[in-house]
Amino acid sequence: MTNMVWNRDEVESPCVQICVVHPTERICTGCFRTIDEISRWSRMDSSERAEIMQELPDRKPRLTQRRGGRAARLNGS
Repeated sequence: MTNMVWNRDEVESPCVQICVVHPTERICTGCFRTIDEISRWSRMDSSERAEIMQELPDRKPRLTQRRGGRAARLNGS
């Protein structure tokens, strides 16, 4: 049996199968898309997908910013 893969000429999904939505940023911690972007992805045209793909790297730092941890809680920050 051959492994035939159907390839389409379009922007691929950035999904990495780590589907967890950040509670405050409301973006997926795996692919950095919003819930709306994820749900509409299959209906988007290639230019809209490409535009979102360019924005994704800029979203990553929003998830890695520390909120201050225990010291901030103790100081009332």
